[in-house]
Amino acid sequence: MNQLPLLLPVSFLLFSVISVLAGIWRRDLGYLAALVGAAAGVPLAIWGLFRVLSQGTVRYHLGGWPPPFGIEYVLDPLAAFMASIIAAIGLLVLVYARRSIDHEVPEKAPLLYPVALLLLAGLTGIVVTGDLFNLFVFLEIASLSAYALLASGRGLAPLAAFRYLILGTMAGSFYLLGVGFIYFSTGSLNMADVAERMPPLYESRVLLAAAVLMVLGLGLKMALFPLHPWLPDAYTYAPSAVTGLIAPLMTKVAGYVLIRLFLDVFGPSYLRDTVPVIAAIGWLAAGGIVVGSVMAIAQRDFRRMLAYSSVSQVAYVALGLGLGNPVGLIGALLHILNHAFMKGCLFLVAGGVRYRVGVWDLPHFAGLGRHMPWTMAAFTVAALGMIGIPPTAGFFSKWYLVQGGIAAGNWAFVAIILASSLLTAVYFFRVLERVYTSPLSPEVATSRGSDPPPGMLGPILILAGGVLVLGIINSIIVTQVLEKVASSLSGS
Repeated sequence: MNQLPLLLPVSFLLFSVISVLAGIWRRDLGYLAALVGAAAGVPLAIWGLFRVLSQGTVRYHLGGWPPPFGIEYVLDPLAAFMASIIAAIGLLVLVYARRSIDHEVPEKAPLLYPVALLLLAGLTGIVVTGDLFNLFVFLEIASLSAYALLASGRGLAPLAAFRYLILGTMAGSFYLLGVGFIYFSTGSLNMADVAERMPPLYESRVLLAAAVLMVLGLGLKMALFPLHPWLPDAYTYAPSAVTGLIAPLMTKVAGYVLIRLFLDVFGPSYLRDTVPVIAAIGWLAAGGIVVGSVMAIAQRDFRRMLAYSSVSQVAYVALGLGLGNPVGLIGALLHILNHAFMKGCLFLVAGGVRYRVGVWDLPHFAGLGRHMPWTMAAFTVAALGMIGIPPTAGFFSKWYLVQGGIAAGNWAFVAIILASSLLTAVYFFRVLERVYTSPLSPEVATSRGSDPPPGMLGPILILAGGVLVLGIINSIIVTQVLEKVASSLSGS
């Protein structure tokens, strides 16, 4: 089915509109339409992944116009891999969201669900498009949706979202300027066509400016250190379900675009060898890993601790890209998948604690292990994955990153990866100690119930189980999917 690359974003977009219309008639129908839309995306994405792996890349020419004149949508192993992550996380969070949103911001629920689908449409569009300008369009769709979702929280959420909007607009402008420079230089916007026309232009300063601008814009979107200041506040004050959707996906898709530009547009020989952009990304990522981990240790607010942890964890993806070799790239891509499950689980746990206990400060978590046993068991699995303890998924992505560092002879990166695992252990074991060994805090002792309702607990447990399952089957994912992506670096 050649229309499959188009169906992925269009299905989310269509159900977003249906959800708005249904919600006007009856609020419950709006949520049901959004849930059906999210559920429809999962089999499409998984079917696309299996078809690509068995039959090769699927291409669709929008409007019947062949590239480079028309817009091409491409579903290759990398795009199908990312689309499957987006669809799976989106469905789980939508299932979780109803009780959580009704508890935290019930008055905004009717519009949050269609906007969440609009975000998923933008993210899937980013990963399937083969056109640089069309990618910008989808990037702005996803960004505008994220601004609205993050601003829906109470307190300082609108201010944090406005700050994100300002920096995100700058990021989009940088990327678009870079695309303009590429178009002026090559006369094309199709990624494959640009890649063919680019080698004779490697000495061009215009091409250098395009690369720098696009990397700078995507670094802002990705929250790559030191371009991360928008992230901690945005994640801290947003509704729990919103953060549980955006944190696992938004920055990782920006990382995907960087990887796509490196592999299929500029080419490894340019960004790695001719212009040391990739090396610069690696060193910025190394700084982000350390700074994010140290700042996470300093936090008392559970959400803010997870936010700074995200700064550190997204830097692992950039570090894998910065290594510039196949093993490092495999580690980066595997960490996109693993972190989506781990961080999604952790932010949904935060929402579950908010739902039952109503607290964010870590000292108030004392005794939660006895009060919310299943929720805290899921938290423990995800925390161990973030630290990198086998057989959790987090161990294996860090293992490939370490192997990539050794292959590159970059022992500083290897040391940083190992040291960051110790720093991550510090802030997560601090929470685990309070949860399981401390007496009940007054807030926990007087709170109602135990674990959150099944609609919230189910997605939390599925994500925690996924952290274990992905660790067990990591070799299958690597050999069947990721090695196909990284193979383009082998001969470069």
